[in-house]
This record gives sequence, C-alpha cells and structure tokens, in this order.
Amino acid sequence: MLSESNKRRPRATDLDLSIGILPHGNANSITDVPNVTVGHSTVISGDGQLRSGEGPVRSGITAVIPHKGNIFKEKVPASAHSFNGFGKSIGLMQLIELGTIETPIVITSTLSTWKIGDALIDILTNDNPGVQSFNPIVCESNDRFLNDGVGRHITKQHLQQALDSSSNQSTDEGNIGAGTGMTGFGWKGGIGTSSRICQSLVDTYHVGVLVVCNAGDPRDLRFDNLPIGRFILPPGIHDESGGSVIFIVATDAPVNSRQLNRMAKRAEIGFSRCGGMLSHSSGSFSVAFSSSTERPKVDDAHLTPLFRGVTEASEEAIINSILRSETITGRDGNIRHGIPIDRIKEIQKQIPNLHHKLREED
Repeated sequence: MLSESNKRRPRATDLDLSIGILPHGNANSITDVPNVTVGHSTVISGDGQLRSGEGPVRSGITAVIPHKGNIFKEKVPASAHSFNGFGKSIGLMQLIELGTIETPIVITSTLSTWKIGDALIDILTNDNPGVQSFNPIVCESNDRFLNDGVGRHITKQHLQQALDSSSNQSTDEGNIGAGTGMTGFGWKGGIGTSSRICQSLVDTYHVGVLVVCNAGDPRDLRFDNLPIGRFILPPGIHDESGGSVIFIVATDAPVNSRQLNRMAKRAEIGFSRCGGMLSHSSGSFSVAFSSSTERPKVDDAHLTPLFRGVTEASEEAIINSILRSETITGRDGNIRHGIPIDRIKEIQKQIPNLHHKLREED
C-alpha cells in the first residue's frame, strides 16, 4: 500500500509538464490498454544496521498481466530488447526467439529473481496440470542501497499477493512493489506509468508503459526539457548513472512480434529524453506485448504513431516514477530523498517552458 503522503505527490500532468503531443489514455496508465492489469506487493520491515539474511527490507514485486485468462493457453505476441545487458532477467531469450509471452511479467529485486522464477513455475504448474515446461518472465533491478538484497526476502506469497491484487484500475506509482527500494537519477525512484492514444491510418490504438526506474545521473535529469539537474542535486549524491531501468510496453494494436521488437526499442528514447545514458553497469531492458485478439494487420508503414506513443509514454513514466516517490530510509541509515516538488515549481518559474509558450502562440 502507498502511504498517504506518497499518494499526494504529483504526477507530471499535475505540474503542467507536457510530454510530447499525443493525448493520454483515461488513467494515463499502462492499464488503459484493454485487458492489461497490474498488481504489487510491497515489503518493508526493520531498521538500522544491515544484517544479511534478516534485513532491513525495502523491496517488493510488481506483476503486469496481459489478460485475465490462462496466459499459457492464450499466449500473446511479444518481444524484448536489451539496451545494455548488465542484468539477470529470466525468460527473455526464448521470448525473443518465439515471439510470445506465456506467463505474467514479473519485476523484483535482483537476487530474488530465481526464487520468484521458481515460485511462478509453481503457480503455473498448479494452473496447468500436466504441463512440463514454462518460460517465466522475471525482470529485476538492484535495490541493495536501501535493502538487504542478499537476504532474498521476496517470496511466493508476495508474488501471489501481486497477482491476486492485479487490477485494471491501478495507477499506483513511486514507493510500491518492485519500485520500493529503487533510485532514479540519484533521487528516490520507483514505479512510474503513462499511456498514449495513437491514431494510425488503420485505427486508433492505445500504448501504455510501466517503468521501474533505478538508473541515471542526477546532473543529467531533465523534465519536459527543463534541466533539473543543473539546479538541484540530492544531498551527497554525485554520479549515480549505474543501475537498471526496466520498461514494460503494452498495446492493443494487432501487431506481430517483430513489430513489437521495434516498439520495444523506442522505450530507451524516453529515458534519454530525461537525461538517461547507458553506463557500464546499467542493466536496461524492455518487454513489449500486444493484448489484441486480432490477427496482426498493422503495416510497417503505419507504425510511426505507435513508436511515438512508446517514446512519449516512456519519458513521462520515468518522470512520474521520480515525482511520485517519497523519501525513504533503508539499511545502515541510507537515505534516498524524494525530489522536492517546491523546487521543481521554482525552476519552472525561472525557466518558462518553451513548449507552453509555443502552444499559446499557436
């Protein structure tokens, strides 16, 4: 559950940050894509000095579910892309090769990856008796600055909670689920999401993105082209460009796995627009899928609106992940500070947003 103060923190739209030109979906969330649901389980316990295997724990797990049916029996077209392969995700190789997803997509703490993979197989086996092989999709990011990562505290029970709590109404962001222990551009980072409505020559489609932001140098941070990192920096933080960023991209456009791979590649552009770069230790991946039940019919020549949707929603999801995350203290008294909203507003006044001025002139 999000704290009341976390719930009150603004999103990009609340600060009049205008990312891109496409309209948002109704909730401005990945769950605007029909059939898609999201669930979280947040694990916070203990304080003080790190005691490996005991805590403190600042971690969690997030599940993105393409549809509410039996995903193994009703697989969805999908693909994935590695921007920088310093990561330990499970299942992406077969996903890229076969072009389908057959399990929920799960994101958690790095060293809990294999434990959660095993737990997901247990759940899938129970739902699909007699099946002898599954390809669980488990992505990860390292929360060790705040969390006892070696303790691997995320369990099958937490996974089940995330799956059971999944909803198409979920717009929770910040310190929740897999985002609980994360760092975004030196500030407290976490879960962020956004969506776009994309008009192609064929039809109107939705694109939604959910991100776990755990990367970026605070000096590079930009919101809607405002150079935030030139004005404010987190206390005691300098270069924090390592870490991971995980994008989950969903659409209801009837596209094939090759086209979804092309869409997955556009997520990193959104990260770059926020000032992100791919450092040596940045494990950056994206997974893209379609929830459409139609046969693929979108021609390559008509993909550009979908590419734009991925780019814009990825950028805004990154911004939301930072704006919505509040200050948290973890192991050994380590602190990640929530970015100060009042300072963001001051910067906006100091540097008038060129996008808004242009719109006023239009």
